Amino acid sequence: MTMFTGVLYQAFAARPLLQCLPGHSQQALVSLQRWQRPSSLAVLNGNQTRHYATPELTSAEPADVDTVAGAGSIKTQLQDLAKRVKQMMSATDPASQRRKLDKLEAQASAEGFWDQQDQAAAVNQEMSDINELLQLTAKMQSQLEDVQTAVELIDMEESDRKEEQTFKLEAFSTLQQLAKALEQWETQQLLGGQYDKLGAILSIQAGAGGTDAQDWAEMLLRMYTRWADKQGFTTSILSRAEGEEAGIKAAEVEVQGRYAFGYLSAEKGTHRLVRQSPFNVKGIRQTSFAAVDVMPVLGDQVKNIQVPDSDLDIQTMRASGAGGQHVNKTESAVRVRHIPSGLSVRIEDNRSQLMNKNKAIDVLKGRLLVIAQEQQLKEIKDIKGDAVKPDWGQQIRNYVFHPYKMVKDVRSGFETSNVGAVMDGDALDGFIEAQLRHRHNFTTGK
Repeated sequence: MTMFTGVLYQAFAARPLLQCLPGHSQQALVSLQRWQRPSSLAVLNGNQTRHYATPELTSAEPADVDTVAGAGSIKTQLQDLAKRVKQMMSATDPASQRRKLDKLEAQASAEGFWDQQDQAAAVNQEMSDINELLQLTAKMQSQLEDVQTAVELIDMEESDRKEEQTFKLEAFSTLQQLAKALEQWETQQLLGGQYDKLGAILSIQAGAGGTDAQDWAEMLLRMYTRWADKQGFTTSILSRAEGEEAGIKAAEVEVQGRYAFGYLSAEKGTHRLVRQSPFNVKGIRQTSFAAVDVMPVLGDQVKNIQVPDSDLDIQTMRASGAGGQHVNKTESAVRVRHIPSGLSVRIEDNRSQLMNKNKAIDVLKGRLLVIAQEQQLKEIKDIKGDAVKPDWGQQIRNYVFHPYKMVKDVRSGFETSNVGAVMDGDALDGFIEAQLRHRHNFTTGK
């Protein structure tokens, strides 16, 4: 209940505030918050996402919001979102979650709880998950009440045209926030894999296409780091091999954040670019490829994985970069290759060669473990190697910049003509969500 006090103060400053409000709306006035212009409203319904675009608005010029969303449209969207929130409440059962949280808190306060650290950490994580869910459900209920208050104010005969527009903007902004939170929660329900809640290591490798492919690999690196920033994730470059003329040959990025691996797992595969080459004087159309691989950050889980030293080829080299007192002057970068499978990891983010070596071995072990499970193998030595090949006929997604603009995922069929938004990391969520749904439906046979 946080959205309307400031607006109401401005709208009804000339008369007593509470006299202007019907019923429970009076109870909703608890804080002050200025309205913000929503750029669009995305409402997910089943497998479809509906986008409600809004024109450019400023507080100095409150535009005619009937072109944005009339009271009837707001009511329709409110009913749709209220139904989805109800379904969410039914699925999560907050009351039972609170009872479960009480039991876990009692367990955590018991003597000797930290004697078994792995079990204690798991309990703490479960408590954190439940707390996060309860906070989310409470916020959604509050947002529904806020919009209901706005609808009641819009229907009031006392409000003039300007006041009505302000209430509609408030309602529309709150609906936008609620729809986004619901969409995120619904997507997370598709992430039930063993490692989906963990951080991720994203590997990008330039493929066929020469300099254009290396430039394309760097464009993908930018797209994913910008997307991660918008998700509130943290990123760190583990390694980066520069291209001869432009771009990068390869890069590895660690992405830390809840569900980072689950989301990014939808991006594993070959990405194909079609554009007019900026590296060709004739500007001819060029097709380039880059491979994206994703592995979870397993942390201490890799400590029990045994890989014989004879199966590892460890090389040291100078770190890439712009130079300086350390970079390019000492052989701190380390590449570890698993000889039986041919898989390799290169780490250079620390100044210490030993730290880079240990991290590279841990990352390689994690990669071997996940691939072994994917290939349903009992022995690490039987791994066949990376299946992602950045070449013709292997792509999971096409990015066409010329002769028309289109990004299309060949697996889910999801597409958009807003190429710029995709490359800026703003429109990547739609592709990730569509692929997660496609994968879920394929797995469940729906």
